[in-house]
Amino acid sequence: MAVTTKAFPATVGTTKDPGPSKRPNKYRQALPQYAAVSPFFILFAVFGAFPVLFSIWISFHSWNGIGAMKWVGLQQYSYLLSDPKFWQSIGNTLIIWVLSTVPMLLLALVIANALHNATRFRSFYRIAYFIPNVTSVVAVTMVFGSIFSNNFGLLNAFLQSIGLTKIEWLTQPWGIKVAIASIVTWRWVGYNAIIFLAGLQAIPGDVYEAAKVDGASSRQTFWRVTVPLLRPVILFTAVTSTIGGLQIFTESQVLVGDTGGPGGSGTTIVSYLYQSAFLNNQFGYGAAIGWALFILIVLFSIINWRLIGGGDERIARRAARRTGREQADAR
Repeated sequence: MAVTTKAFPATVGTTKDPGPSKRPNKYRQALPQYAAVSPFFILFAVFGAFPVLFSIWISFHSWNGIGAMKWVGLQQYSYLLSDPKFWQSIGNTLIIWVLSTVPMLLLALVIANALHNATRFRSFYRIAYFIPNVTSVVAVTMVFGSIFSNNFGLLNAFLQSIGLTKIEWLTQPWGIKVAIASIVTWRWVGYNAIIFLAGLQAIPGDVYEAAKVDGASSRQTFWRVTVPLLRPVILFTAVTSTIGGLQIFTESQVLVGDTGGPGGSGTTIVSYLYQSAFLNNQFGYGAAIGWALFILIVLFSIINWRLIGGGDERIARRAARRTGREQADAR
């Protein structure tokens, strides 16, 4: 008996297997996020990256800001190394930096320790010490100008009241530097004190309790417990103070003007950059001064890191060498 199979007609319009689904474009999906953050990068490119790159370019040119640029190569930098005014501005800046930064950081550390141990009006003192940092630099400099005035200054009036002779603060090289350093110290000591206070509050109280149990006095606790544990904070304040101290401009400009005072004794590096670029229209040379200042800031930041922050690494290396020698002797 024959078995017959019935053939079914082919289905018309049978759909094919669509296969694996197409993956969405990840860049297209991230486009809204990129669009949301793009204003920052656009502004940074226009007002941040482009000026930096352009300053490098014009430092190799002679340009007065209006006419055509003239390629001079490294002549700006070679002249910079032999320019006595540039080296004078470096010396002035370093002296002002030492006169302001060293007492400023010491005072800030002492104030922060006093605020940390204070029990009453702590918030009031924090605000009071921080107010100078948000005050207008121009207004503060004008006030200090009246304090250090040669003829009618409050400081000279005080010196004469106690039988001393008055000092020509704004006409003597050291007087100008002391006046500028005083402005910088008064403005930034409270800011650094708040940073030190934050570091002090991060130190566990058990450390101080252990020091008290061991019989350490308050002075010993401060120098042998507090200061070593504050080393990262001290490094941060030292680096930021170095960066700010090497870029002093407003205080000198308002106090002694464009000339930098008698003999240029108040001319800082940024003041000399301003004079070269915007008063003498030597924009290429001004850009070269700016990059020389950048190199100085990097060098001094590295020095601060080696002196303050590199202590832990040196101690660790010494301990590793000592352990290695002991293991070698044991063998």
